[in-house]
Amino acid sequence: MSASEPAGEGFQRRLGLFDASMLVAGTMIGSGIFIVSAGIAQDTAGSGWLLLVWAIAGVMTILGALAVAELAAMLPHAGGQYVFIRDSFGSLPGFLFGWTAFTVIQTGTIAAVAVAFAKFAGVFVPAFAARNPDLLFAQDPAVLWGITFDPRVIRFPLPWLNEPLTVFRRKEFTVTFGQLLAVVVLVALTGWNTMGVKQGKWVQNIFTVAKIGALIALIVIGLAVTRNSAAIDFNLKNVWNGIETTKRSDEVRKLIPSAEMLVPFMVMGGALVGALFSADAWGNVTFIAGEVRNPRRNLPLGMVLGTGLVIALYMLANVGYLATLPVVPDPENLQAGSIALAKEERVGTAVLQAASPNAGTMLMAVAIMVSTFGCLNGLILMGARLYYAMAKDRLFFGAVGSLNKSGVPAKGLWFQAIWACVLLFSGTYGDLLDYVIFAQLLFYAVTVAGLFVLRVKRPDLERPYKAFGYPVLPALYILMCVLVMVDLLFVKPVFTWPGLLLVLTGIPVYLLWRVIRKPLAA
Repeated sequence: MSASEPAGEGFQRRLGLFDASMLVAGTMIGSGIFIVSAGIAQDTAGSGWLLLVWAIAGVMTILGALAVAELAAMLPHAGGQYVFIRDSFGSLPGFLFGWTAFTVIQTGTIAAVAVAFAKFAGVFVPAFAARNPDLLFAQDPAVLWGITFDPRVIRFPLPWLNEPLTVFRRKEFTVTFGQLLAVVVLVALTGWNTMGVKQGKWVQNIFTVAKIGALIALIVIGLAVTRNSAAIDFNLKNVWNGIETTKRSDEVRKLIPSAEMLVPFMVMGGALVGALFSADAWGNVTFIAGEVRNPRRNLPLGMVLGTGLVIALYMLANVGYLATLPVVPDPENLQAGSIALAKEERVGTAVLQAASPNAGTMLMAVAIMVSTFGCLNGLILMGARLYYAMAKDRLFFGAVGSLNKSGVPAKGLWFQAIWACVLLFSGTYGDLLDYVIFAQLLFYAVTVAGLFVLRVKRPDLERPYKAFGYPVLPALYILMCVLVMVDLLFVKPVFTWPGLLLVLTGIPVYLLWRVIRKPLAA
């Protein structure tokens, strides 16, 4: 039997179906949908490719949610995805997921989202803007303090490349006003969530409804107010053109010169990184199973409703972008701008500026601040429940496995906040997040594979919801994850190989932990 605390024991079941759906949608929608389409357009250079990348990411997300929903209904324990992996494959794979989530995935995302909030606050208070690397410390109004040092470089050799990959380079350390604002927001939301899950859910619901409204407004503006017939005509003429001439295509040819026929598809696979990351965090809701009322119904349904809503909005948002802007610069109308060359990749801002050149930037900044604030609250709320479950299995610090008088793992919340702040000030969270999409896909594939294992291993478990399309659709999801991971190993090796190494570093930590604090049998 599982060593984790039974679902709901000590926790307060304060979350209903609407709350679960808002947690899914709220943590999925951050700043990515307003930005990453620019990078996808740069890599693919075609309106059809842009929509196809988002559609594939959407299909993968929904297929994953449909499969994991059975596990969530079958094992509604605090810790969610960690519990699924542990019960399917044992304590080591479960620990590797938890290790990667704590060191990078969850805390790194919290740090990045907090900094994104501060960055867009810089639209109103310039001191909160991002560090300008072209300015000296004394000249940059965003920097409070900084030092320079000899470059610190980490390289990683791959046998098929002539030169080792540079996976890390740093030559300065700064403390910026934006980082301080990010810490204040992060700490404030952590403190708020220690007061109880009810307090956390109200923040989540209010800000998720607000950000969904803002995204719908952006879609309506793009499709109706800023609709540009010239941009639409250009995009209809360039549905599949251009992908073989992009900078990313040239890089793929250099890496794999013998795969000319596969270049467009390999480039598309690499472009999926941004879309998949923008649609990520949907599995976090499983961490809070112990606080959901009727979890065998509300967890799977909340996952499906939340992911379905977000993917629909994401697709419509990109249609709105294409209705306003050409996917790449139109040589006959350079004044129109483009998705690929949007300033600082802020595609959403470019659409609003087409409606109101003066107010567009500020309106988009407000929308993204609302979006990132709600996303940050959800990530903070749910993440600590994962470490709580690990601590109950003696695979994390024991203190993290306790609840305060409000029925929440307060020590886990503060532990998470401290490490997120370390990543925030180190400035490495951006690099780390680039690395973890491979690890995320790996663990999602392993989680869904656990569905097949538990069907055989634990036929006695109650299954109030059964995965739609089993076994074909769950198997298709695993296949898609594997294909994307293999593609990324070649197309974006600077991101994927370090991500794999980050996961593997958990093995010696696990072995050490077994010596120090023997885990309970799974």
